[in-house]
Amino acid sequence: MGNSAVLLMLKSLTIPASPNYWIRNAQIPVSLIENSQFPNQTRERLRLVDVEIANGMIAQIVPSGCSNTEHTPSIDVGRGQVWPCFVDMHTHLDKGHIWERTPNPDGTFESALEASRADSQKYWQAEDVYRRMQFGLKCSYAHGTKAIRTHIDCFGEQAAISLEVFGTLQGEWQDKLTLQAVSLVSLDYYQTSQGIALADKIAHIGGILGGVAYTNPELDTQLDTVFSLAAERHLDLDFHADENGQTNSQCLQHIAKAAIRHKFVGQIICGHCCSLAVQPQDIVTQTLKLVQQAGIGVVSLPMCNLYLQDRQAQRTPRWRGVTLLQELQQYGVPVTIASDNCRDPFYGFGDHDVLEVFTQAVRIAHLDFCDHDWPSAVTKTAADLIGLPQVGKIGVGLPADLILFRGRSFSELLSRPQQDRIVLRNGMPIDTTLPDYSELDI
Repeated sequence: MGNSAVLLMLKSLTIPASPNYWIRNAQIPVSLIENSQFPNQTRERLRLVDVEIANGMIAQIVPSGCSNTEHTPSIDVGRGQVWPCFVDMHTHLDKGHIWERTPNPDGTFESALEASRADSQKYWQAEDVYRRMQFGLKCSYAHGTKAIRTHIDCFGEQAAISLEVFGTLQGEWQDKLTLQAVSLVSLDYYQTSQGIALADKIAHIGGILGGVAYTNPELDTQLDTVFSLAAERHLDLDFHADENGQTNSQCLQHIAKAAIRHKFVGQIICGHCCSLAVQPQDIVTQTLKLVQQAGIGVVSLPMCNLYLQDRQAQRTPRWRGVTLLQELQQYGVPVTIASDNCRDPFYGFGDHDVLEVFTQAVRIAHLDFCDHDWPSAVTKTAADLIGLPQVGKIGVGLPADLILFRGRSFSELLSRPQQDRIVLRNGMPIDTTLPDYSELDI
């Protein structure tokens, strides 16, 4: 069959109605196949396989051409890539989609903070938060995401409003999306009685204790309090750290030292870590060693950081805003990529599509020539870091939660938006129609 015939077939690809069928001629990134025993792979570390789906589960993965499809329906995906569903481990669903009513006036981080604060004070009642979060979840699900961790602004009375909405949505989406909530306040908030009450609330809902670390004389004291609160309540930690281009912003290093000092046994995630990219090499090396020793995972948010960092009026930015993904990975630090903000003052664009995030990360951080399996950063590694070991990978005995792409090579996959992707949940295709923006209208 010629290439044109294969492409024509993919345009009209139909998943068999049978609960048992084969996906043939599929290319899967090596790092995403559990317990892979196949010796052959392409130069892009893809393996050509056939995958048997049985009653919503993955029953077999065999080298392409070795499947027995004589009595079982099958589809030929023409060497298109097949990935597990995405894991988006750092989002802000409660802020999402307020750009139209409260845009960032100059694109700076400071203006984003002020605009978001003003919008929350005026609009963030339960119905408004629910509508916008629901819209974001619909987009994520349609694009192929299976698990989402969202940071939720939790100052004062907003905590009760937004966390209650989160709990409602968590219940409504429990059969489709795994949702996790992280409290988002500045670390000094935990020095107050309200902060302690918030830690109790997060423990009650099974969430993650989080906050924004800012350089200040009391940072180590603040970190000691947060680590103690988390340890006492058996909570994991998720920080925003060094989201700036200041060479003296070394919160990541302070967090690592605090983790070592407290002998913390829970999982720690640090997001952004932008300033690491502009610091002297001796500071970078020291920080990387400490982060490795502390067992911290790092999540990079490339699109938001590219948008905000080094922004000055009438001046082209001099750096890309992202952290040192490649260097962190070389030190054995788990590195992931996520979407962060979506159509709000911190990032005026986005559609909750993790493939877009991955595509931009490859371009921004030059991941295309790295000797590393970067597809894991939005699937397997992210799932492991947020405590979902059965998600983000393809293996026998795992649910057939898959994304079928037409793109065969990575150049093909990342050159087009793959809007014709097929998303399977428990082996069956879902409706990938995106919600209309009119759903956000009041």
